[in-house]
Amino acid sequence: MQPRVHSLRTLLDRRFVVVYLIGISSGFPWVLHGSVLALWMQSEGLSRSAIGFIGAITASYAFNWAWAPLIDRIRLPILFKLFGQRRSWILFCQGLIIILLLLLGGTSPVDNLFLVGLCALGIAIVSASQDVAIDAYRVMLFHREEMDEKIPWASAIATAGWQSGYAFIGGTLALMLGGETIGLPWPTAYRVLTLFVALLMVTVMFSPEPLEHEAAPKPLGADGKVRPANWLKDTVIDPFTEFFSRCGFKLALGILVFLFSFRLGEAMLGRMSLVFYVELGFTTEQIAFYSKFFGGFMTIVFALIGAFVNTRFGIVRGMVVGGIAMASSNLLYALMAEVGPEPWLFVVTLLIDNFTQAFATVCAVSFISYFASRTYTGTQFALMTSISNFGRTTLAASSGAIVDGLGGNWALFFIITTVMVIPALLILIWVGKMLKVFNGDASKDAVNTG
Repeated sequence: MQPRVHSLRTLLDRRFVVVYLIGISSGFPWVLHGSVLALWMQSEGLSRSAIGFIGAITASYAFNWAWAPLIDRIRLPILFKLFGQRRSWILFCQGLIIILLLLLGGTSPVDNLFLVGLCALGIAIVSASQDVAIDAYRVMLFHREEMDEKIPWASAIATAGWQSGYAFIGGTLALMLGGETIGLPWPTAYRVLTLFVALLMVTVMFSPEPLEHEAAPKPLGADGKVRPANWLKDTVIDPFTEFFSRCGFKLALGILVFLFSFRLGEAMLGRMSLVFYVELGFTTEQIAFYSKFFGGFMTIVFALIGAFVNTRFGIVRGMVVGGIAMASSNLLYALMAEVGPEPWLFVVTLLIDNFTQAFATVCAVSFISYFASRTYTGTQFALMTSISNFGRTTLAASSGAIVDGLGGNWALFFIITTVMVIPALLILIWVGKMLKVFNGDASKDAVNTG
C-alpha cells in the first residue's frame, strides 16, 4: 500500500466506538478458557503439562473457517429481523457463553476435569464463532474506498477493545475476584463474570447494522429450497477459490503460510506466561496489576501508535520491523528468568513486549482486512485468522511439555520462542517482493480487494 499521512481526526468517526465495544466482546472469552483457567488449575495442584495441553481447546479458533460459511449465510429466526445478520449471530453466541460460564462455575478441575475441559471447549468454540461475525461486522462498517485511511485505525481500535476485554475485564477483574484482593472461589468468580457478558449483549443491541457495500451471496434457503450440492459450492468452495484466483496461487499460499508461522513464538510464551510469573515468585495481585491492567493499558496506547505508523509507512514494512521487535522482546523474559522477581524488570519487559505485540497485531489485522473479499467477508477473514490461530493454538499447547522437557529452564524456553519468528519473516519479505512493496510500488494495485 502506498501510505498517506492521516490526522488523528480520523478517530472522531463514531463507528470506531462500535469497533471498540465489539472488540471487548471478542477479547473477553479468551482468558475464561485460557490464562485465568490456567491459574485456577494451578491453584488446584494440576501439573504444567496438564495446564499446557488443556490449552489445545483454543484450536477451535483455527477451525472456525469450517463453519464460517454458515454464519455468513444462515439467518437466525427472530434475531435476524431484530438485529440483522452479523449482530444476531454475535448476540446468539454471547447468550451461549453465559450458559457455559454458569456450567463451568458449577464444577472443579479436581472433581471433574473432563467437564471443566468440555465447558472450556464450548466457550472456545462459541467465541471462535462469535469472532467470525465480529470480524465481518467490523470490515463491513467501512466503505471499500476508506480502507487505506480507516482500516489500520479500525484494526488498532479493535485491538484496544480486545485488550480491554482480555486484560481489564477478563484479566484484571477476574484475577481480583479469584485472587488475594477479593478472594472468591474460582467457580463463584466465573459466575460473577456472566454479568459482564450480559452488559456486552446490551451494547451489541444498540450498535448499528452496517449497509452491505457489495452484493452479498443469497442467504441459505432464501428461495425456500436447500440444494446441498449448490450450497456446498456457494458457501464453502467459492469463498476459497475466489481468494486464490484474486490473489494468485503463489501470493495466496505465501500469505497463508506467513499467517500460520508469524506468531508461534509469542503464542508459546503467552500460554505459559502466568505460570512463569507465579513460579518466579510474583503474587496474583502483582500479576493482575502488571500483566493484565498495566500491560493491557500499554497495549491499547501502543496499538494506536501502531496504526499511525502503518498509515504512514505501510503494513508490510511495519510487519517486518514489528516481527523482529516482537521476537527480540522475548529475550527480556529470559533475563527475568535469570534475575528473579524484580518488579522494575517486570515493568520494563511488559512495556517493550506490549509495544511490539500491539504493533504486530495491528499490522496483522490490517493485513487480513485488506485481503478479505467483501462478498465472502466472514468466511475469508475466518480462513486467514484460523490459519494464524492454528499455529498459535495447536503448537502452543505443547509449551508446558517443552518447559518440563527443558527441566524448567525458562530462560532457554524464551530463547527458543525468539528464534521461531525467523522463518515467518523470510516468507513476509518474499510476499512483500511479490507485492512490490520494497520497490516503492503500491501494494493495493497488486490485488483487487473484491
